[in-house]
Amino acid sequence: MSAPPRKKSKETVLGSTLEMCSVRVGNTLFGIPITHILEIVGSSPAQPVPLAPDYVGGLVHYRGDVLTTVSMRRLLDLPPVETLPDILVFDGESGYFGLLVDSVCDVLTVDPADFEPNPSILDGRRRQLFAGAYKLKKGLLVMLDPVRLDPMNLAAILTV
Repeated sequence: MSAPPRKKSKETVLGSTLEMCSVRVGNTLFGIPITHILEIVGSSPAQPVPLAPDYVGGLVHYRGDVLTTVSMRRLLDLPPVETLPDILVFDGESGYFGLLVDSVCDVLTVDPADFEPNPSILDGRRRQLFAGAYKLKKGLLVMLDPVRLDPMNLAAILTV
């Protein structure tokens, strides 16, 4: 199996700014530090996994291997859509996994001074999933932490 090259685990820092890959799920814009993303795979159909937890989006072929995917729509209790999702690939504790999102948008540069932690009124499940938000000129960029989205970690987070 040929695996993609590993990226450094540090955030890409441009002076005092960070580069984030923005993705859209429903009406929400999410951000993930670009250094955590191994690859962005275009729309690819996922094979359902019987009896898997609801957040598992299915299995996809990835570089000669099988990749377990996590569906952001299911994690957020959003209804399914007709279009195929985009897949972001990460290297998790138990191997590679994919994150299904409605669409991959732009790379955004954010300033750490614009970061806000999760609000206290956020329910426990979403507090576990989100890592805070960056204030943008036209809204918010909700931060996702790939470590929290690893299927093995989700199993522990969502059963508590």
